[in-house]
Amino acid sequence: MSAFAPTAEQVEALLRGTSNVISPEELAKKIERSRQQNKPMRVKLGIDPTTPDIHLGHTVPLRKLRQFQDLGHTVILIIGDATAMIGDPTGRSATRPRLTAEQIAANAKTYQDQFFKIVSHERCEVVRNADWLGKLSFGDIVSLTSKFTVARLIERDDFAKRLKAGEPLGLHELLYPLMQGYDSVMVKADIEIGATEQLYNLLVGRALQESEGQEPQVVMTLPILVGLDGKQKMSKSLGNHVGITESPVEMFGKLMSIPDALIVEYMRSLTKTTEEAAMAWQGKMKSGELNPRDAKAEVAREIVKTYHGAVESVRASAEFDRVFKEKQAPTDMAEVTLVAADLAADGTIEAGRLVAKAGLAPSNREAFRLATDGAVTYDGTKVSDARAKLTPRTGAVLQVGPRRFVKIRVG
Repeated sequence: MSAFAPTAEQVEALLRGTSNVISPEELAKKIERSRQQNKPMRVKLGIDPTTPDIHLGHTVPLRKLRQFQDLGHTVILIIGDATAMIGDPTGRSATRPRLTAEQIAANAKTYQDQFFKIVSHERCEVVRNADWLGKLSFGDIVSLTSKFTVARLIERDDFAKRLKAGEPLGLHELLYPLMQGYDSVMVKADIEIGATEQLYNLLVGRALQESEGQEPQVVMTLPILVGLDGKQKMSKSLGNHVGITESPVEMFGKLMSIPDALIVEYMRSLTKTTEEAAMAWQGKMKSGELNPRDAKAEVAREIVKTYHGAVESVRASAEFDRVFKEKQAPTDMAEVTLVAADLAADGTIEAGRLVAKAGLAPSNREAFRLATDGAVTYDGTKVSDARAKLTPRTGAVLQVGPRRFVKIRVG
């Protein structure tokens, strides 16, 4: 008797939430063979450690990997320490700056620590593609490139657009899809998962496997999570992200800022809510039966619970209500210490300078803009002049926008 769930049941579960699957028929065939042989499928995800932290956008494919694991299959995490030296050019209009080996190693360590907050250590293999890509001779690389024509490589949308616009396109960037595809050959992947923008690279893996006499992998792409701004994909560089290691209170507050239009998308992509339940919530919000704020709070509690536990989720929710409904300052705040050198001769400091000194703005210019625009409150009083002279005192609270608070200490 097979240790795996029936084929139809697995297919239905695994197709849920996907954007493209090439092909569902091949997926069903691989699952059925897996059941008959009582052997887990090998499911590949490649990650280039170009940044150290995981945000909620990264968790969409990781949650799908966990689903495969829960069904008894093996996950292959490829740490792209070789491919990261190039950086995936997908969707980029310019060549990515190259990272050093030291940066990549540090990022890979942090990434793995966070990866296992979602994916189980059991039924998981972690490998590094420098172990095989780094050993290829020049002749091996020439042989690999002979399997693709330049015309086929520049069929990629982003490559074609850059060439048409007269923008630089490095030869090393053309090699990237081949390197990622070669990973599939080396780990003998049955399935590869990636974001929708990764479709071309994943298809290269299928082609290279066929050229090596392997059965081609099933390609499974997942939606790209839109960030907090409701416009662009979640990205740390765009500042519209939620990191999975952020504090429960910060995570909850950020999630409460998403546009109402994203509530159902976040339910589908980031929680265990069924499609039926998500559609029901959507209908209730549309009819006015369910307040979008209440739906958003429920989604935020569920996501915080996933990464910080039930107790912290409840606490973060209560803290949010205390600050935003009851207009009270947070119980836990960062503290900034001002010394005599920070103050004018009369013991005061300009509002803009205080915001900058407190680290609540990325630059002095932005700090002064925030104070001028009325986004700053000091000791319960709104500030409307960046040059206004404030008298700091220990215990006073400086607030910028709805969520950023610091407590002042005069040292």
